[in-house]
Amino acid sequence: MDFFIPNGQKNESKDKNLKWWQLSLIGVGCTIGTGFFLGSTIGIETTGPSIVFSFLLAAIGTYIVYRLLAKMTAEDPQEGSFCYYANKAYGRWAGFSCGWNYWCSNILIMGSQLTALSILSRFWFPNIPLWLFAAGYAILSIMVVITGNKGFDKVENLLAVIKTAAIVMFIILALAAVFGLIHGDVKHPGFPHSARELFPKGWKGFWSSFIYAFYAYGGIEVIGLMAIRLKKKEDAPKAGINMLIVLVVIYIISLGLAVYMAAHEAFTEKESPFVTALDKYHFAFFPHVFNGAIILAGFSTMTASLFGVTTLLVTLADGGDAPQFFSKKLKRFKQLPLPSLGLATVGLIASIITALLLPGKIYEYITTAAGILILFNWAFIIISALHILKIKIGGKILAFIGIALIFAAISGTLMEKEIRMGFFVSLLFVAIIGLVSFFMQIMVWKKEGNNPLGELS
Repeated sequence: MDFFIPNGQKNESKDKNLKWWQLSLIGVGCTIGTGFFLGSTIGIETTGPSIVFSFLLAAIGTYIVYRLLAKMTAEDPQEGSFCYYANKAYGRWAGFSCGWNYWCSNILIMGSQLTALSILSRFWFPNIPLWLFAAGYAILSIMVVITGNKGFDKVENLLAVIKTAAIVMFIILALAAVFGLIHGDVKHPGFPHSARELFPKGWKGFWSSFIYAFYAYGGIEVIGLMAIRLKKKEDAPKAGINMLIVLVVIYIISLGLAVYMAAHEAFTEKESPFVTALDKYHFAFFPHVFNGAIILAGFSTMTASLFGVTTLLVTLADGGDAPQFFSKKLKRFKQLPLPSLGLATVGLIASIITALLLPGKIYEYITTAAGILILFNWAFIIISALHILKIKIGGKILAFIGIALIFAAISGTLMEKEIRMGFFVSLLFVAIIGLVSFFMQIMVWKKEGNNPLGELS
């Protein structure tokens, strides 16, 4: 999956052969990761059974973002996608900021996934430190990226099938348990009968849970980035909408069953909510099989992020928004952009060190910060569309609803002490990018004069 395709590959027609349903499946595989498998547990702890409503509202916000992105893609398909549109709407500072914000968010996603993978691996090996697992998974991920596009595609396609099958397996077992097809002396809490049961931590808890719901949908912007590979560019909206429908159905059914089958206080961030839901049935195989599937899902998302930031940095360098050094490739190793991969590896190492120093709450902090940075880019997609597209009043109302939902998710992180630090971490990244952008505007771009649009493409 080429999240960003370097300029030298633009004219390769063989890359432009995707059908809409193939793009939908790729998107589903790319989106489902530990943000759903493990992050949803934190969401349930935060707001209880009402997490289902959080995911529904996040789905509406995600739909609005993708709808506008798909319209811009169909009207003016570009390799750089939303970074290009930000550039087109508001100038080079916007495209530069979007590109680097996306790079930083994916670095944090890698850290989030690495930490989650390490926590899950301790299910079998509780005495091994987190950082050692993190180092091992980081090395494996780098090896996959080194194999190039073909190797990466094969690994990602296989892992996408496995993690989707894991959720389907849970849904089948859970439904069988609920309808009494699986025997066991288990009394399910069932549906909440009062507002207190539905919202055990009140409106603040519900508000705080938005970020985890949105984070689980993070990745849908990849469809916009890959839409250039469709045989028919006008199929971009269809691909994204069908992908979102599949995700919503999977997410809502599986989470609904989980909170129906287990009490709110039973869920813990140390294991998936789906393992917790079936815990009292004592399936000897399920925790091991599902834990393995979640690890594969997290590894898939982390490797996709590593591949994406590696290729993105090459694109930024080609467009003059990163040092030219990062666009260099090694011909002997399948055009491997070694300098770009090297900088991404530094990010991985930083994540490993952070996991070693702050093993307690690091997953919540990194997940929150990564989710907020993704939402900043989503907000840019909406305001870029409002500037570029001719949108009727109904569409504008939807756009403002999308911005309101994104703002609610970001501001909700301030309501919960446990994840508040992630908000300030994201602000630090935004401040650094903003300062660099301001410096570039004053010292570099102004001297160059008016730059052509689309330099990120």
